[in-house]
Amino acid sequence: MRVLMTGGGTGGHVYPALAIAEIIKRNVPDAEIAFVGTEKGIENRLVPAEGYCLHHIKIQGIRRSLSPANLKTAYLVLTSPKRAREIIRDFKPDLVIGTGGYVCWPLLRAASSMGIPSMVHESNALPGVAVRQLQGKVDVILTNFAETAQLLKAKDKIVHVGNPLRNGCGVLSREEARRKLKIPESIRFVVLSFGGSLGAQKLNEAAVGLMRSFGAEHDDVMHIHAGGARGYENARSLFSAYGLERNERLILKDYIYDMPLYMAAADLVICRAGAMTLTELAGMKKPAVLIPSPNVTDNHQYRNAKVLADAGAARLMEESEYTEEALCELVKELYGDETKRKCMSDRIAAFADADVERKIYEEICALLRRKKVIVPRER
Repeated sequence: MRVLMTGGGTGGHVYPALAIAEIIKRNVPDAEIAFVGTEKGIENRLVPAEGYCLHHIKIQGIRRSLSPANLKTAYLVLTSPKRAREIIRDFKPDLVIGTGGYVCWPLLRAASSMGIPSMVHESNALPGVAVRQLQGKVDVILTNFAETAQLLKAKDKIVHVGNPLRNGCGVLSREEARRKLKIPESIRFVVLSFGGSLGAQKLNEAAVGLMRSFGAEHDDVMHIHAGGARGYENARSLFSAYGLERNERLILKDYIYDMPLYMAAADLVICRAGAMTLTELAGMKKPAVLIPSPNVTDNHQYRNAKVLADAGAARLMEESEYTEEALCELVKELYGDETKRKCMSDRIAAFADADVERKIYEEICALLRRKKVIVPRER
């Protein structure tokens, strides 16, 4: 089986693609899998680290404001499918799978025009522009949220499967994770916060402020925060200005590579509301305070977070409502109420589908059979 995966720019698109690649490799160990992304996206760091070949294509998203960059985008929209067809002809895939974002648009469009089986997975509750544009061209649309089907026209192509998790999520217990991280037994409450792979200034400021007003004041609390590739230096400056470097219970990192380990150790997670993050929280049954990014297309993170908040599975705080005092009060409330945290844990667990791997692989096999592609015997 030869599969081209595409979806890049941010971790929210790359991680689901890597997870689907893992599913394929577990079922078909000799499958040949390659990725397609841009030269500047985070896929250049994450994909090669997993041992996959990464091909590049020139494409960028449309700016929501009037910008000269949109002229270049229009040019790349016209020229990128040609490069996509070249990659497809060279690799000769049996199947092309995208996980959303502008990167997947030219490849899936080209695959469809060349008669190659194609599939897109939408992690967010609100389908992105690329998925909406591709729905008439791809063969199958896989969704994470059941609500997504209401917002797409191609109802006959939609299959609700959930969101695939990478290896390691949910494997370690809280106690095992804490032993691996050498967290002292005196620590009763671990807060983990992060703003995504690139970082987020507002969330960085919120997390460092919380370290000062809450973490530093409680001897049984450890707070670990990842500032992200773009936000770390500013977060570090603020961290130093508050004099927090001397406190061993307050830890500031640029990026957390082993997120499943750190998340397993946490009692409360404060983060954005990207679909992959929410799936990891659900799979690991973690109570969370969600601060959706307002700087994403169609405010889709708010839609993701609202689904969980309405079910009592997480607490939602919009960035426009954020103050250091409000966040501190909310964290204090959850710190002091284990019953409330347990209720959130139970409810968020309902958003994890233990059967997602089987569902995705079965849909892949079914599509290949319909297209009369030879399918390896299922394991």
